[in-house]
Amino acid sequence: MGAGHTHPMYVHSHSAVHHLAPEVKIAAAVLFTIVVVATPRELLGAFAAYAVMIGVLAVLARVPAGWLARRSLIELPFVATALLLPFFAAGPRTDVLGLRVAVEGLWGGWNILVKGTLGVLIALLLAGTTPARDLLVGLDRLRTPQAITQIALFMLRYLDVLADEARRMRLARISRLDDPRFLWQLRGFAAGLGTLFLRAFERGERVYLAMRSRGYTGRLPAALHEGSAATAGQWVVGAIVPAAAAAVLLLGRIGV
Repeated sequence: MGAGHTHPMYVHSHSAVHHLAPEVKIAAAVLFTIVVVATPRELLGAFAAYAVMIGVLAVLARVPAGWLARRSLIELPFVATALLLPFFAAGPRTDVLGLRVAVEGLWGGWNILVKGTLGVLIALLLAGTTPARDLLVGLDRLRTPQAITQIALFMLRYLDVLADEARRMRLARISRLDDPRFLWQLRGFAAGLGTLFLRAFERGERVYLAMRSRGYTGRLPAALHEGSAATAGQWVVGAIVPAAAAAVLLLGRIGV
């Protein structure tokens, strides 16, 4: 796959966060998320500190707040769950803004909302500062199972190809006066999906055979690993945020 292939989530910039090796950013994001999930829901100050850390990272990475806000809307189903939980949970109840809600439901909703939001934001920062190709390279360097990285690699490489194929099939249907908006034409639409699947399968088989004939061994090409591996200094820099989050959690647990 070409080195210039990126994804819509990527925010092009030249910040220090962008220049970190992808494996460092992936490891830091995972460790930070683990600390957030492990934080008791009652430690409100800890969650505020985590939010400040994410805000500082966003500023350093030059990722606009509006970009983060728009893409964080993906968690709306979880927000709805968190808002409804106080009304359906069992246990002692209390009055909030004139509404009778369950105390345990309030804590449960807060737990889902704050941890989900922080997790989504850190994932968005990772995606916004790391091209999709580099994410796969970083996962491979972290010894992610090859089956996962290879499937993701081919999906990323040929997603646009399949999208173009689906677009051509749709134009062909429309040129023949087919309109899938009508219920009696859904059969043709379903048949088109089946045809697209068969074409994707056949194309994938041809590509795989071509790669095998050129020496493909089931691993990412060695050239992708050259020249940008993480240095010891980058690992130290990447450890700052998860270490700070762990320190906040530790101080919160001991009541400082």
